[in-house]
Amino acid sequence: MEAKKRHEYAADLSSIKEANERIKPYIHKTPVLTSESLNSISGRSLFFKCECFQKGGAFKFRGACNAVLALGAEQAAKGVVTHSSGNHAAALSLAAKMQGIPAYIVVPKGAPKCKVDNVIRYGGKVIWSEATMSSREEVASRVLQETGSVLIHPYNDGRIISGQGTVALELLEQIQEIDTIIVPISGGGLISGVALAAKSIKPSIRIIAAEPKGADDAAQSKVAGRIITLPVTNTIADGLRASLGDLTWPVVRDMVDDVVVLEDREIIEAMRMCYEMLKVCVEPSGAIGLAAVLSTSFRSNPCWKDCKNIGIVLSGGNVDLGVLWDSFKSSV
Repeated sequence: MEAKKRHEYAADLSSIKEANERIKPYIHKTPVLTSESLNSISGRSLFFKCECFQKGGAFKFRGACNAVLALGAEQAAKGVVTHSSGNHAAALSLAAKMQGIPAYIVVPKGAPKCKVDNVIRYGGKVIWSEATMSSREEVASRVLQETGSVLIHPYNDGRIISGQGTVALELLEQIQEIDTIIVPISGGGLISGVALAAKSIKPSIRIIAAEPKGADDAAQSKVAGRIITLPVTNTIADGLRASLGDLTWPVVRDMVDDVVVLEDREIIEAMRMCYEMLKVCVEPSGAIGLAAVLSTSFRSNPCWKDCKNIGIVLSGGNVDLGVLWDSFKSSV
């Protein structure tokens, strides 16, 4: 039964360990930080896995690096293409640059300037689309036909999921006593990899997703038992606006123990705490895990009263400073 279940998923502990060996020479093994002040406020021991210090400023480089390095020479020579409004776009550009191959990045209008700047800095070729998913996919399809390049989806790809799962391998090696991991959720690539790795190593561990109220498709999907796609999203957490994919949903459905939904004001306050107490630069999507553990819904849930040693993935630190200052002002 266990073997059968593993085959339902796009990745497993074996593929995650293979990814770890493949990308180890290229990635940063990110540190785990603690704060007595935040421990006191939360009433738990918190361990912050700082993927904001990863190359490219986010965890996304792990998956992108694994996907690029897994390509055959003939495939790689034609380059890679993706559609992304943020950290995956920059991560894939950087991974492609390191291998000396072209990266074609379809970017929707309105994407954060700091993240588009990163794509350009890392040598990605920016191709603009409209903001809708249909436009992004249409433009990416055209680029694929014109270039013969390989599509590397931001999250709905086994190579990506395996690469992101290396976050959990590192974290559980660094802090063995962790009993819970809180992970931001968007398309589900990160939390799928983390859940598959962590629950294989430590079956009793809890995996909890943190999601903004203005893009709570994962929470709705868990309740409905099927993928729910929102027609519109509205949240400051620009990295958490995607919908679950058909490869990530089965893992989220089966292995994610709960989804904590947060208001933007809670995310902004958690960002402020990260800056003032933890002394790290995080984007809204990266701060949402701290927002979750401090939320009333988490603290008052009797299911989680035994969560004492909590790993929190600070998923990224690519901040649009103009938006940051405005958000801090609006929260005062």
